[in-house]
Amino acid sequence: MPRRREGSGAMDLLLGRPLTSAQARQEKTGVLTGVALLGLDALSSAAYGPEAALTVLRPLGAAGLWLLLPITAAIVGLLMVVAGSYAQTIAAYPSGGGAYTVARQNLGRGAGLLAATALMLDYMLNVAVGISAGTGALVSAFPVLEPHILPITLGVLALLTLVNLRGVSEAGAVFVVPTWFFIGSLGLVLGVGLIKLLLGHATPVQAPPPLVVPAAPVGAWLILRAFASGCTAMTGVEAISNAVPIFRDPAIRRARVTLGLIVGILVTMLLGIALLCRVYGVGATDPTGAHYQTVLSQLIAAVMGRGAFYYVAMGAILCVLALSANTSYAGFPLVCQVLAHERYLPPGFAHRGRRLALSRGILTLSGLAALLLIACKGITDRLIPLFAIGALMAFTLSQAGMVMHWNRHRGEGWQWRRALNGAGAVMTAITLVIVGVSKFTHGGWAAFVIIPVGIVLLSRIHAAYLRTRRASELKRPLHLTPGPPFVAVVPVDRWSHASETALRFALELSDDVRAVHICSGDTDEDALDSQWQHFVQGPLLEAGRRPPPLVHVSSPYRAVVWPLLDYLDSLLAETPGRTVAIVLPELLEKRWYRAMLYGRRSELLRSALLLSGERRLVVVSVPWYLRTPEHPAPHSAWADSAHPDDG
Repeated sequence: MPRRREGSGAMDLLLGRPLTSAQARQEKTGVLTGVALLGLDALSSAAYGPEAALTVLRPLGAAGLWLLLPITAAIVGLLMVVAGSYAQTIAAYPSGGGAYTVARQNLGRGAGLLAATALMLDYMLNVAVGISAGTGALVSAFPVLEPHILPITLGVLALLTLVNLRGVSEAGAVFVVPTWFFIGSLGLVLGVGLIKLLLGHATPVQAPPPLVVPAAPVGAWLILRAFASGCTAMTGVEAISNAVPIFRDPAIRRARVTLGLIVGILVTMLLGIALLCRVYGVGATDPTGAHYQTVLSQLIAAVMGRGAFYYVAMGAILCVLALSANTSYAGFPLVCQVLAHERYLPPGFAHRGRRLALSRGILTLSGLAALLLIACKGITDRLIPLFAIGALMAFTLSQAGMVMHWNRHRGEGWQWRRALNGAGAVMTAITLVIVGVSKFTHGGWAAFVIIPVGIVLLSRIHAAYLRTRRASELKRPLHLTPGPPFVAVVPVDRWSHASETALRFALELSDDVRAVHICSGDTDEDALDSQWQHFVQGPLLEAGRRPPPLVHVSSPYRAVVWPLLDYLDSLLAETPGRTVAIVLPELLEKRWYRAMLYGRRSELLRSALLLSGERRLVVVSVPWYLRTPEHPAPHSAWADSAHPDDG
C-alpha cells in the first residue's frame, strides 16, 4: 500500500479526490451531457445571431423584418453544409483536433498551424464574449451592479475554471440542467407562437418608438453584411470534432448524434425566431436608447406575455449566455493536447491532472480570457469585432482539407462528399471575407495580427523541440566500466544521450544498478523495453556483464515523485545497511527561455529526494549539455575515447 498520495483535504474539497488512469472511462460523456458540454456556444447563439442580423437591417425598417427569414434560411443552409462536413471529419479523424488535424494532414503544416491558432483565438474570444454578455444582461436587469462588471466577469471565469478542473463528468452534471431548461423554455415559446400563427391569433406587438434614420434602399452590400453578422450563430459547431475522445464508446456514433442534435435544435430555433419576428413585428431596437430590449425579450413578451414565464425564460437565456463559454473549456485543451503531442506546445499540455482533466490547457485558457476581459473592462461590444473570424477561418480550412482527403480516399460516395465540402469551403471563405472587411476598421484587424503571431510562436516552440530531439537522440550500445559496490538507481524516461550518460556513470559507480521507469501513461513502455533490450542488455550480455534490470513502476495518479519514493522505500528495506545512490539524468540548455520548454522534472525529483530525510539516499545529478552550433557540449575525454565517432 503506497504511503503517499497526491492531494490533501483542502485540494480534495476544492477539486475532488484524484482519479486514477484506470478511471478514465468514467470521465467519458454521453449524448445528453455532450450537448451541455459542447453545445452551449452554438445553442446560445440563437439569442444573439438573429439580433445581430436585424441590427444591420434596422435602416430598412419593416423591410428588414421580411429579409430576415431568407437571410436566416441562407445561414441555415451554410450551417447544414458545415455540419455535414464536420460529421465526416468526426468519422475520418476520431482522435480529435478537428480543423487542425484535417488541415495539417491534407493541406500541410502551415495550414494546420493557421487552423490551430484560429481555433484557439475563437475559443478564447468565446469565453470572454460569453461571460461578458451574460454579465451585461445581468447588469441591465440590476443596474446597481454596473460598477462591478469586471469583478463579476472574473468571478464567473474563476467558477467555470474550477468546475472544469473537477473533470468532464462533474462539468456535464453542472451544465446539463440549464442547457435543457433553456432549450425547453425557448422551444415552448416557439411552439406557442406557431400555434397562434396557425390559429390566426398572432398579432404584431406595438412597435417601439420609431428610429430617426433615413430610408435606405435594399443594397447587396447591406444584405451581405446582415448575412455575415447573422453567421455568428454558427460559432461552436466545430467543438464536437475537436472533442471526439471525450465521448464513451462508440465515440464516433455518439459524437455524430450529438452534433446532429445540436444542429437540429439550433436550426429549429433560428428559423422559428426569424418567422415569428416577421409575424409579430419584432425588430432590433437602438441599444443606446431608453426603450432598448433584446429581440428575444420582445418575442417572448409578444408570444407569452410579461407574466411569470417571461422572467423564467429570460433567466434561462441569461444563464446559458453566461455559461456558453464552457464549450471552449472542452475544445481548447484538446487542441492544445494534440499540439503538445506534436511538440508545438510544451508536453505539460498533454498531461492530465488529478481529475483526468487537461489542467494546463484549462488554466491557460482562463488566463488568456482574463487578460482579454481586463483589457476590455468586461464590455462585450469591445470584443465583438474579433468574434467569428477565427471560427470561419477554421471552417474554411477544415472543409478545404476534407476536399483533399476525398481526393486521396476515394471510397463509396466520395464525389458527392467532395462536392459538399468544396461548396462549403467556398461559402465560408466568402463569408470570412465579408466579415473581415466589415469588421476590420472596428477592431477586427487585431485578429489578423494575433493569428500570425500565434503561428510564429508555435513554430518556434516546435523548432526548439526538434533541435533538442535531434541533439539528444541516441542509437548506439551502452559503454561501461566496473564500479564500487553501491546500489545505484537511475530514473529513465526514454533512451537518450542524457539517459546513457547517467547509466554509464551509475555502472562505473556500482555493480548493482537498477533502472526505474515511472509508468505515468505519457510514454510508450513497449518501445522503451525494446530499446533497452537492444542497446543495453544485448551489448552487456555479449561482454559477459550482468545488465541492469529495467523496473516499471506503476503510477495510477500520473505522478512521478511519489511512486519513485515508494520504490526507494522498498529498496532500502531490501538492502539494509547499504547506501542507495539516485543518479539523475539532467538535460541542460544554456539559454533560459529555451530551458523553460524542457520542464523541471529532475529538479523536482532532486528536491523531493533531498527533503525525504532518508540518510542512506545519495542524490547524484549527471548533466548532459544540449549540443548546438552556438554552444557545443563540453569536452569529455573518457566519452570520446570510448566512442570517438560519436556526433
